[in-house]
Amino acid sequence: MERPTLVTNEIYHIYNRGVDKRNVFLDNDDYLRFVHDIFEFNDIAPAPNLAYHLRNKSKEVGLPNIHRAPRKLIVEVLVFCLMPNHFHFIMRQKKEGGITKFMRKIGTGYTNYFNQKYKRAGALFQGKYKLVRIEKDSHFIHLPYYIHLNPLDLKFLEWREGEIKNYKETIKFLENYRWSSFLDYIGKKNFPSIISREFLLKFFDGPANYKKETLSWLKERDSEEIKELLLE
Repeated sequence: MERPTLVTNEIYHIYNRGVDKRNVFLDNDDYLRFVHDIFEFNDIAPAPNLAYHLRNKSKEVGLPNIHRAPRKLIVEVLVFCLMPNHFHFIMRQKKEGGITKFMRKIGTGYTNYFNQKYKRAGALFQGKYKLVRIEKDSHFIHLPYYIHLNPLDLKFLEWREGEIKNYKETIKFLENYRWSSFLDYIGKKNFPSIISREFLLKFFDGPANYKKETLSWLKERDSEEIKELLLE
């Protein structure tokens, strides 16, 4: 696949996974660190040298209070989802070279953290992240649903073939999965500091309708529709 030229104010789907498909998030502290990195590295200025005192010993949701100058965003993170061995973003580039800079910082920063914590060396992610410019209306409409439904792979793998039997249970599972922007999109505060929701929520007519439409998409889409959205 030819790598697209990055254009400021355009929207991209970005994906990467662990080298050799290995897990890159081994516990909740790892997920929280990556979420924190999304926040910290989305700035023109270099990330401050912090001790990263995350709230990883409690169930409280949120980022630590950081005394710093207001951030000047280099990207808008519209959608994200973290899975044990990969991640997805939908983001809009705000500054020239913003996506490249952001992805370099987050890749290097998280890899350094992970390697130090688990006493390993070398690359953590599988080469250069995959990148697709979202130009088709169908991708723009369906991709947020697909990304937010990824966690179902952990318990309901059959969802990809349209064989879900208990839709209420699947939505309940998603509402208890912290490591994506889904909760913030359906009006449940999770990590609102790191995402820009206004654009997509206006398009999808608000949190209540987004939840309703996500369930409808889960029921009505087919496996071929999913294949069109894949970067893997």
